[in-house]
Amino acid sequence: MKRFETAMESVLFRSRWLLAPFFFGLIVAILALLLKFAKELLSLVTGLLAMNGSELIVSILTLVDAALIASLLLIIAFSGYENFVSRIGVGEHEDRPAWMGKVGFADLKIKVMGAIVAISAVELLKGFINVDDYTNQELAWKVGIHVTFVVSGVLFAITDRIAEGKGGGH
Repeated sequence: MKRFETAMESVLFRSRWLLAPFFFGLIVAILALLLKFAKELLSLVTGLLAMNGSELIVSILTLVDAALIASLLLIIAFSGYENFVSRIGVGEHEDRPAWMGKVGFADLKIKVMGAIVAISAVELLKGFINVDDYTNQELAWKVGIHVTFVVSGVLFAITDRIAEGKGGGH
C-alpha cells in the first residue's frame, strides 16, 4: 500500500508541469500585445500632426494600457511558474527583477489586483477624455466597474493583512 501511495504522490507532484503551458501561453500573449502596441505606436507617430490634444492623450493612454497589461502578464507568468511549477534558474543574473522569487500567491493576488485597478483607471480616463462618445449610462458603468475593482483590491489587501496577523495565510 505504501508503494501505491508513493506512486500516487509522485504523479500528483509531477502534475504541476501541466501548468507550464499556461504560463508560456501568457508569454505568447505578450508577443501578441507587442504587435498591437507597435501598431498603435506607428499610428501615433504617423498621425501625430493631424491629432488634436484629446486624440493624442487617448493614443498615449492606449500605449500605457498595453504596457500595464504586458507587465501584468509577465508578473503572472514568472510568479505563477515559480510558485506552482519550478524555480527559474537564472541565478543572480544582473537583469533578474528584484521581485522574482519573492512574490508569493498572496502577493501575486495583490499585484494582479493593483494592475487591474490601474488598467481600469486608464480606461476610465480615456472614457472621460472622450466623454462625448459615451452615454451617461455607459460612463456610469465604467465608473461602477472601476469602483468595484478598487473596493475588491482593498478587500483583498485587508484579508491578506488579517491572515498575516493570525500567522496563517502564506
